[in-house]
Amino acid sequence: MGIQVISRDGQPEYAVVPWEQYQALLKAAGQLEAAAVEHTQATPQQSASLPSFSELARLREGKGLAAEQLARSVGISPVYLALIESGERQPDAAIRRSLAWELGVAGWSEPS
Repeated sequence: MGIQVISRDGQPEYAVVPWEQYQALLKAAGQLEAAAVEHTQATPQQSASLPSFSELARLREGKGLAAEQLARSVGISPVYLALIESGERQPDAAIRRSLAWELGVAGWSEPS
């Protein structure tokens, strides 16, 4: 099985398996009907409701996080976080996922 284990703080948090293997696991567990997943693309209207990265500092402060604390938990430098907050840099997908996790912003974790 081609399983990818994703860890956070040194502890396994997620296991990612290929879709076909996931379907086989569900079938073996008798839950094949639960496997129906609707694949949709975000529309511009849905994307417009997501907070922009220009609101990152406000969201961070709302969570009571210092810039250095958020940067370190995401795995970037405080200087790079400041560049993202100022709009000078756009974070890559991995950093967006980490920011989404730390700040609870689901839409940022979506692929671009």
